[in-house]
Amino acid sequence: MPRTAPPDDVDAFVGARIGLRRTALGLSQSALALRVGVSFQQVQKYETGQNRISASRLHRVATVLGTSVEAFFPPVETAEADSGHSLQALRFITATSDGRTTAAAFPRIADRSVRQALARIVSALAGDR
Repeated sequence: MPRTAPPDDVDAFVGARIGLRRTALGLSQSALALRVGVSFQQVQKYETGQNRISASRLHRVATVLGTSVEAFFPPVETAEADSGHSLQALRFITATSDGRTTAAAFPRIADRSVRQALARIVSALAGDR
């Protein structure tokens, strides 16, 4: 029986996007798991990229989360040209509940100048100059 390849950066990106969408909707991993028909540990493994998610299950997750399957994937140019940096950054921000909360709330800040100021503050706190 052939073994499947281990999950890669795109699998981690998809999982992180699932986690962001789930958090933005205020669902727990357990609630999503119940609606999709898997254990919360399986949802946790999908979200961390430890396990890859099948196409049919991803479709079910997208339906439960009220979005398209495409919403979970990086743009093709990102996947080909800049997968390392962009995917790594997404993996870091979604590694903690604070990061997921921040990432989910950030696009809801209506004032562009406030978003830019917040981005500058985060960069300064991180030691970026």
